[in-house]
Amino acid sequence: IYDVAIPWLWNQGIPVRILRSQKTYVELFSGRITRGPKKGLRRAFPICGRCYVQRDCKLKPIHNYQKTLPAGSISYIGIARDEPKRLQRLGGCDVSLLGKYNVTEAEAVELCREAELLSPVYKFTNRGGCWFCPNASDRELRHLYDFHPDLWERMLELQQLPELVSPKFNRRETFAEINNRFRA
Repeated sequence: IYDVAIPWLWNQGIPVRILRSQKTYVELFSGRITRGPKKGLRRAFPICGRCYVQRDCKLKPIHNYQKTLPAGSISYIGIARDEPKRLQRLGGCDVSLLGKYNVTEAEAVELCREAELLSPVYKFTNRGGCWFCPNASDRELRHLYDFHPDLWERMLELQQLPELVSPKFNRRETFAEINNRFRA
């Protein structure tokens, strides 16, 4: 992103702004729930389909930035033609250029490959996600295990924190169970 995509965009005359959250994943993970029946427990791993990390670290900074823009500013969202449910959810000033120009996800990948803008993660997976994503496939997790032992170790450490709302990493397993499976 920093070495290839951003310089490419700047060279095309497209300004780039990098937005950051006020909190990190680890701060959110270890933070306490402040209301409801699980009040006082640590948030722990995000829940598949209800990711508080996406909400607080990705969407909140985007929405805060959008508030600083003039009314009617367009937001371009990378949703492909073959993602009809996601396209239907777009509203207001959100526009998918991939949808508008009838580009599928596979075609978008090929366009990025041709422009040498395809992320290296596509060498081992068909999606790009956070290193701590509960939706990660075994192939993605195996890549993390093999090539990023520092992040893998951090996940094992986080799971040891007391008072987690749930010990599960994903719907099926704890991170320790995944670790044991990979070590076998």
